[in-house]
Order: sequence, then C-alpha cells, then structure tokens
Amino acid sequence: MTGFSGARHGLRYTANLSILFTELPLLERARAARAAGFTAVEFWWPFDDADPGTAEVDRFVRSIEEAGVQLTGLNFYAGDMAGGERGLVSWVGRETEFAASLTIGLAVAERLGCRSFNALYGNRVPGVPPSEQDELARVQLRTAAEAAAGIGAQLVLEPLSGTPDYPLKTAADALAVLDGLGLDNVKLLADLYHLAANGDDLDSVITGHTSRIGHVQIADVPGRHQPGTGTLDLAGHLEKLAAAGYDGYVGIEYRPAGSTVDSLAWLPFEQRGN
Repeated sequence: MTGFSGARHGLRYTANLSILFTELPLLERARAARAAGFTAVEFWWPFDDADPGTAEVDRFVRSIEEAGVQLTGLNFYAGDMAGGERGLVSWVGRETEFAASLTIGLAVAERLGCRSFNALYGNRVPGVPPSEQDELARVQLRTAAEAAAGIGAQLVLEPLSGTPDYPLKTAADALAVLDGLGLDNVKLLADLYHLAANGDDLDSVITGHTSRIGHVQIADVPGRHQPGTGTLDLAGHLEKLAAAGYDGYVGIEYRPAGSTVDSLAWLPFEQRGN
C-alpha cells in the first residue's frame, strides 16, 4: 500500500459521505466520520428528489450539526444517479428541478457554512442538439454562480469517467466551459480518479491549471478504491498540487475495498482532522 504517513503537502481532507460509510444510513454517517477522526465532510445531493420537504432538510442539517463536523461541499441535484443520470445543468426540460435544488442547496449551505457546490453538467439527451444543451448550461451555470456569489461560495465543474453520454471527460473539456463563462467563482473540480481514468496526464493538469482548480477529489485507478489499491501516486500528486499553490480541501471519494473504517488505514488518524 502506498503510504501517506509523513506526507508533507499539508492539505486538508474532507470525507465524501455519499460514497464512504454507506454501511450506515445517510443521517448517521457524519457522526461515524467524526468518530473516525474527520472534522470535514462533503455530500452528493443528500435527498431523494430535487425539492425535499422542510422536515427532511432539517434532519440532514441536524445530522451535520450534532456530529460537530464542517460541511465543505455539496452537489446540486443530479437526477437518478443510480440509473446513470449525471446532472441537470444542461438537461433541457428539467430546469425547474435544477432551480429547486439551487434554492435548497443555498439554504443548506447558509445554515452549515458550506461554500462549494458541484454542478454536474448532465448527459447528452437524445433528440436535443448539443448546442441547445450547452446554451442552457451557460445560462444555468451563470444563474447558479451569481446566486452562490451572494454567500461567498463557488461552483465547481467536474469531468467524469464511466458515463459515455457525459460530455466533460477531461480537464480541457471542463476548462472550455469555464472559458465561455468567464466567472471567477466557477472552477475546475479535479477528481484525480476520473481524470486519470479518462487518460488525462495529471502532472500536466497540475502544472498548467492549478490556479483554476476549486476542489480536488481522490481515488485510486483502476477500481476507484482507496489509495494503495491501484497505480496512482496520489501522495505525490497531492504534494505537487500543494507546491503549485492549491490550498483547498481534498475530498476522499472512493468506494472502500472492505469496510470504510478498514479502508482508511492509508491515512493516519491524526491527519484526518483539520
């Protein structure tokens, strides 16, 4: 196993509780993460639909507050993830759902101090010209970015692997969208697993684009399991990111090979908190 003991990058970790601690119900995961040493957590959209009721939102917020952890990142509603959907930003005909999740996400963030939102772009939809989807994405990203700026927050745009219909696969794909927007608070989410799985050269991305990275996530390749189960030098890449000026959180977003607690052996307990 590639060890992280003594890693000198000094970056802070945040546990993604939509993929870690799934042995437990969602509302129990923040407390489990805190017991495992984490003081920061992130989630995909933590509700079943785009517009949950007040009581469901309140239960989620209480689970974070009572665990004593900081919510550092939240995805907007991305549709049926289990069924292969990957976001509504560009999905013509589902604008109402995206707007509802934007309103709720901002309200949750204001209550919990979260200042980063992952806006998954969305798959190509049969029968809709890509140009029409891309124009909708520009409109909705601009609307969301302006709303996020009102609370001092950013949006991040993520390339993904394993979903052929998702059009953003490399850092260059996402950066082209960012260039079209020209907004300071919309940045690249550099998930090192997805980028490497899609053939991006991680050293080149780090060297050329660290100033445009708003968030980093990690998992090993292949398999999307914990560091040390694949071939990526994740500790080395994190050190290069830090040396290039990245000082944000690193999201731990892998599928544990084994129990979540056992899978965390790569990261010493004292390095998990912030």
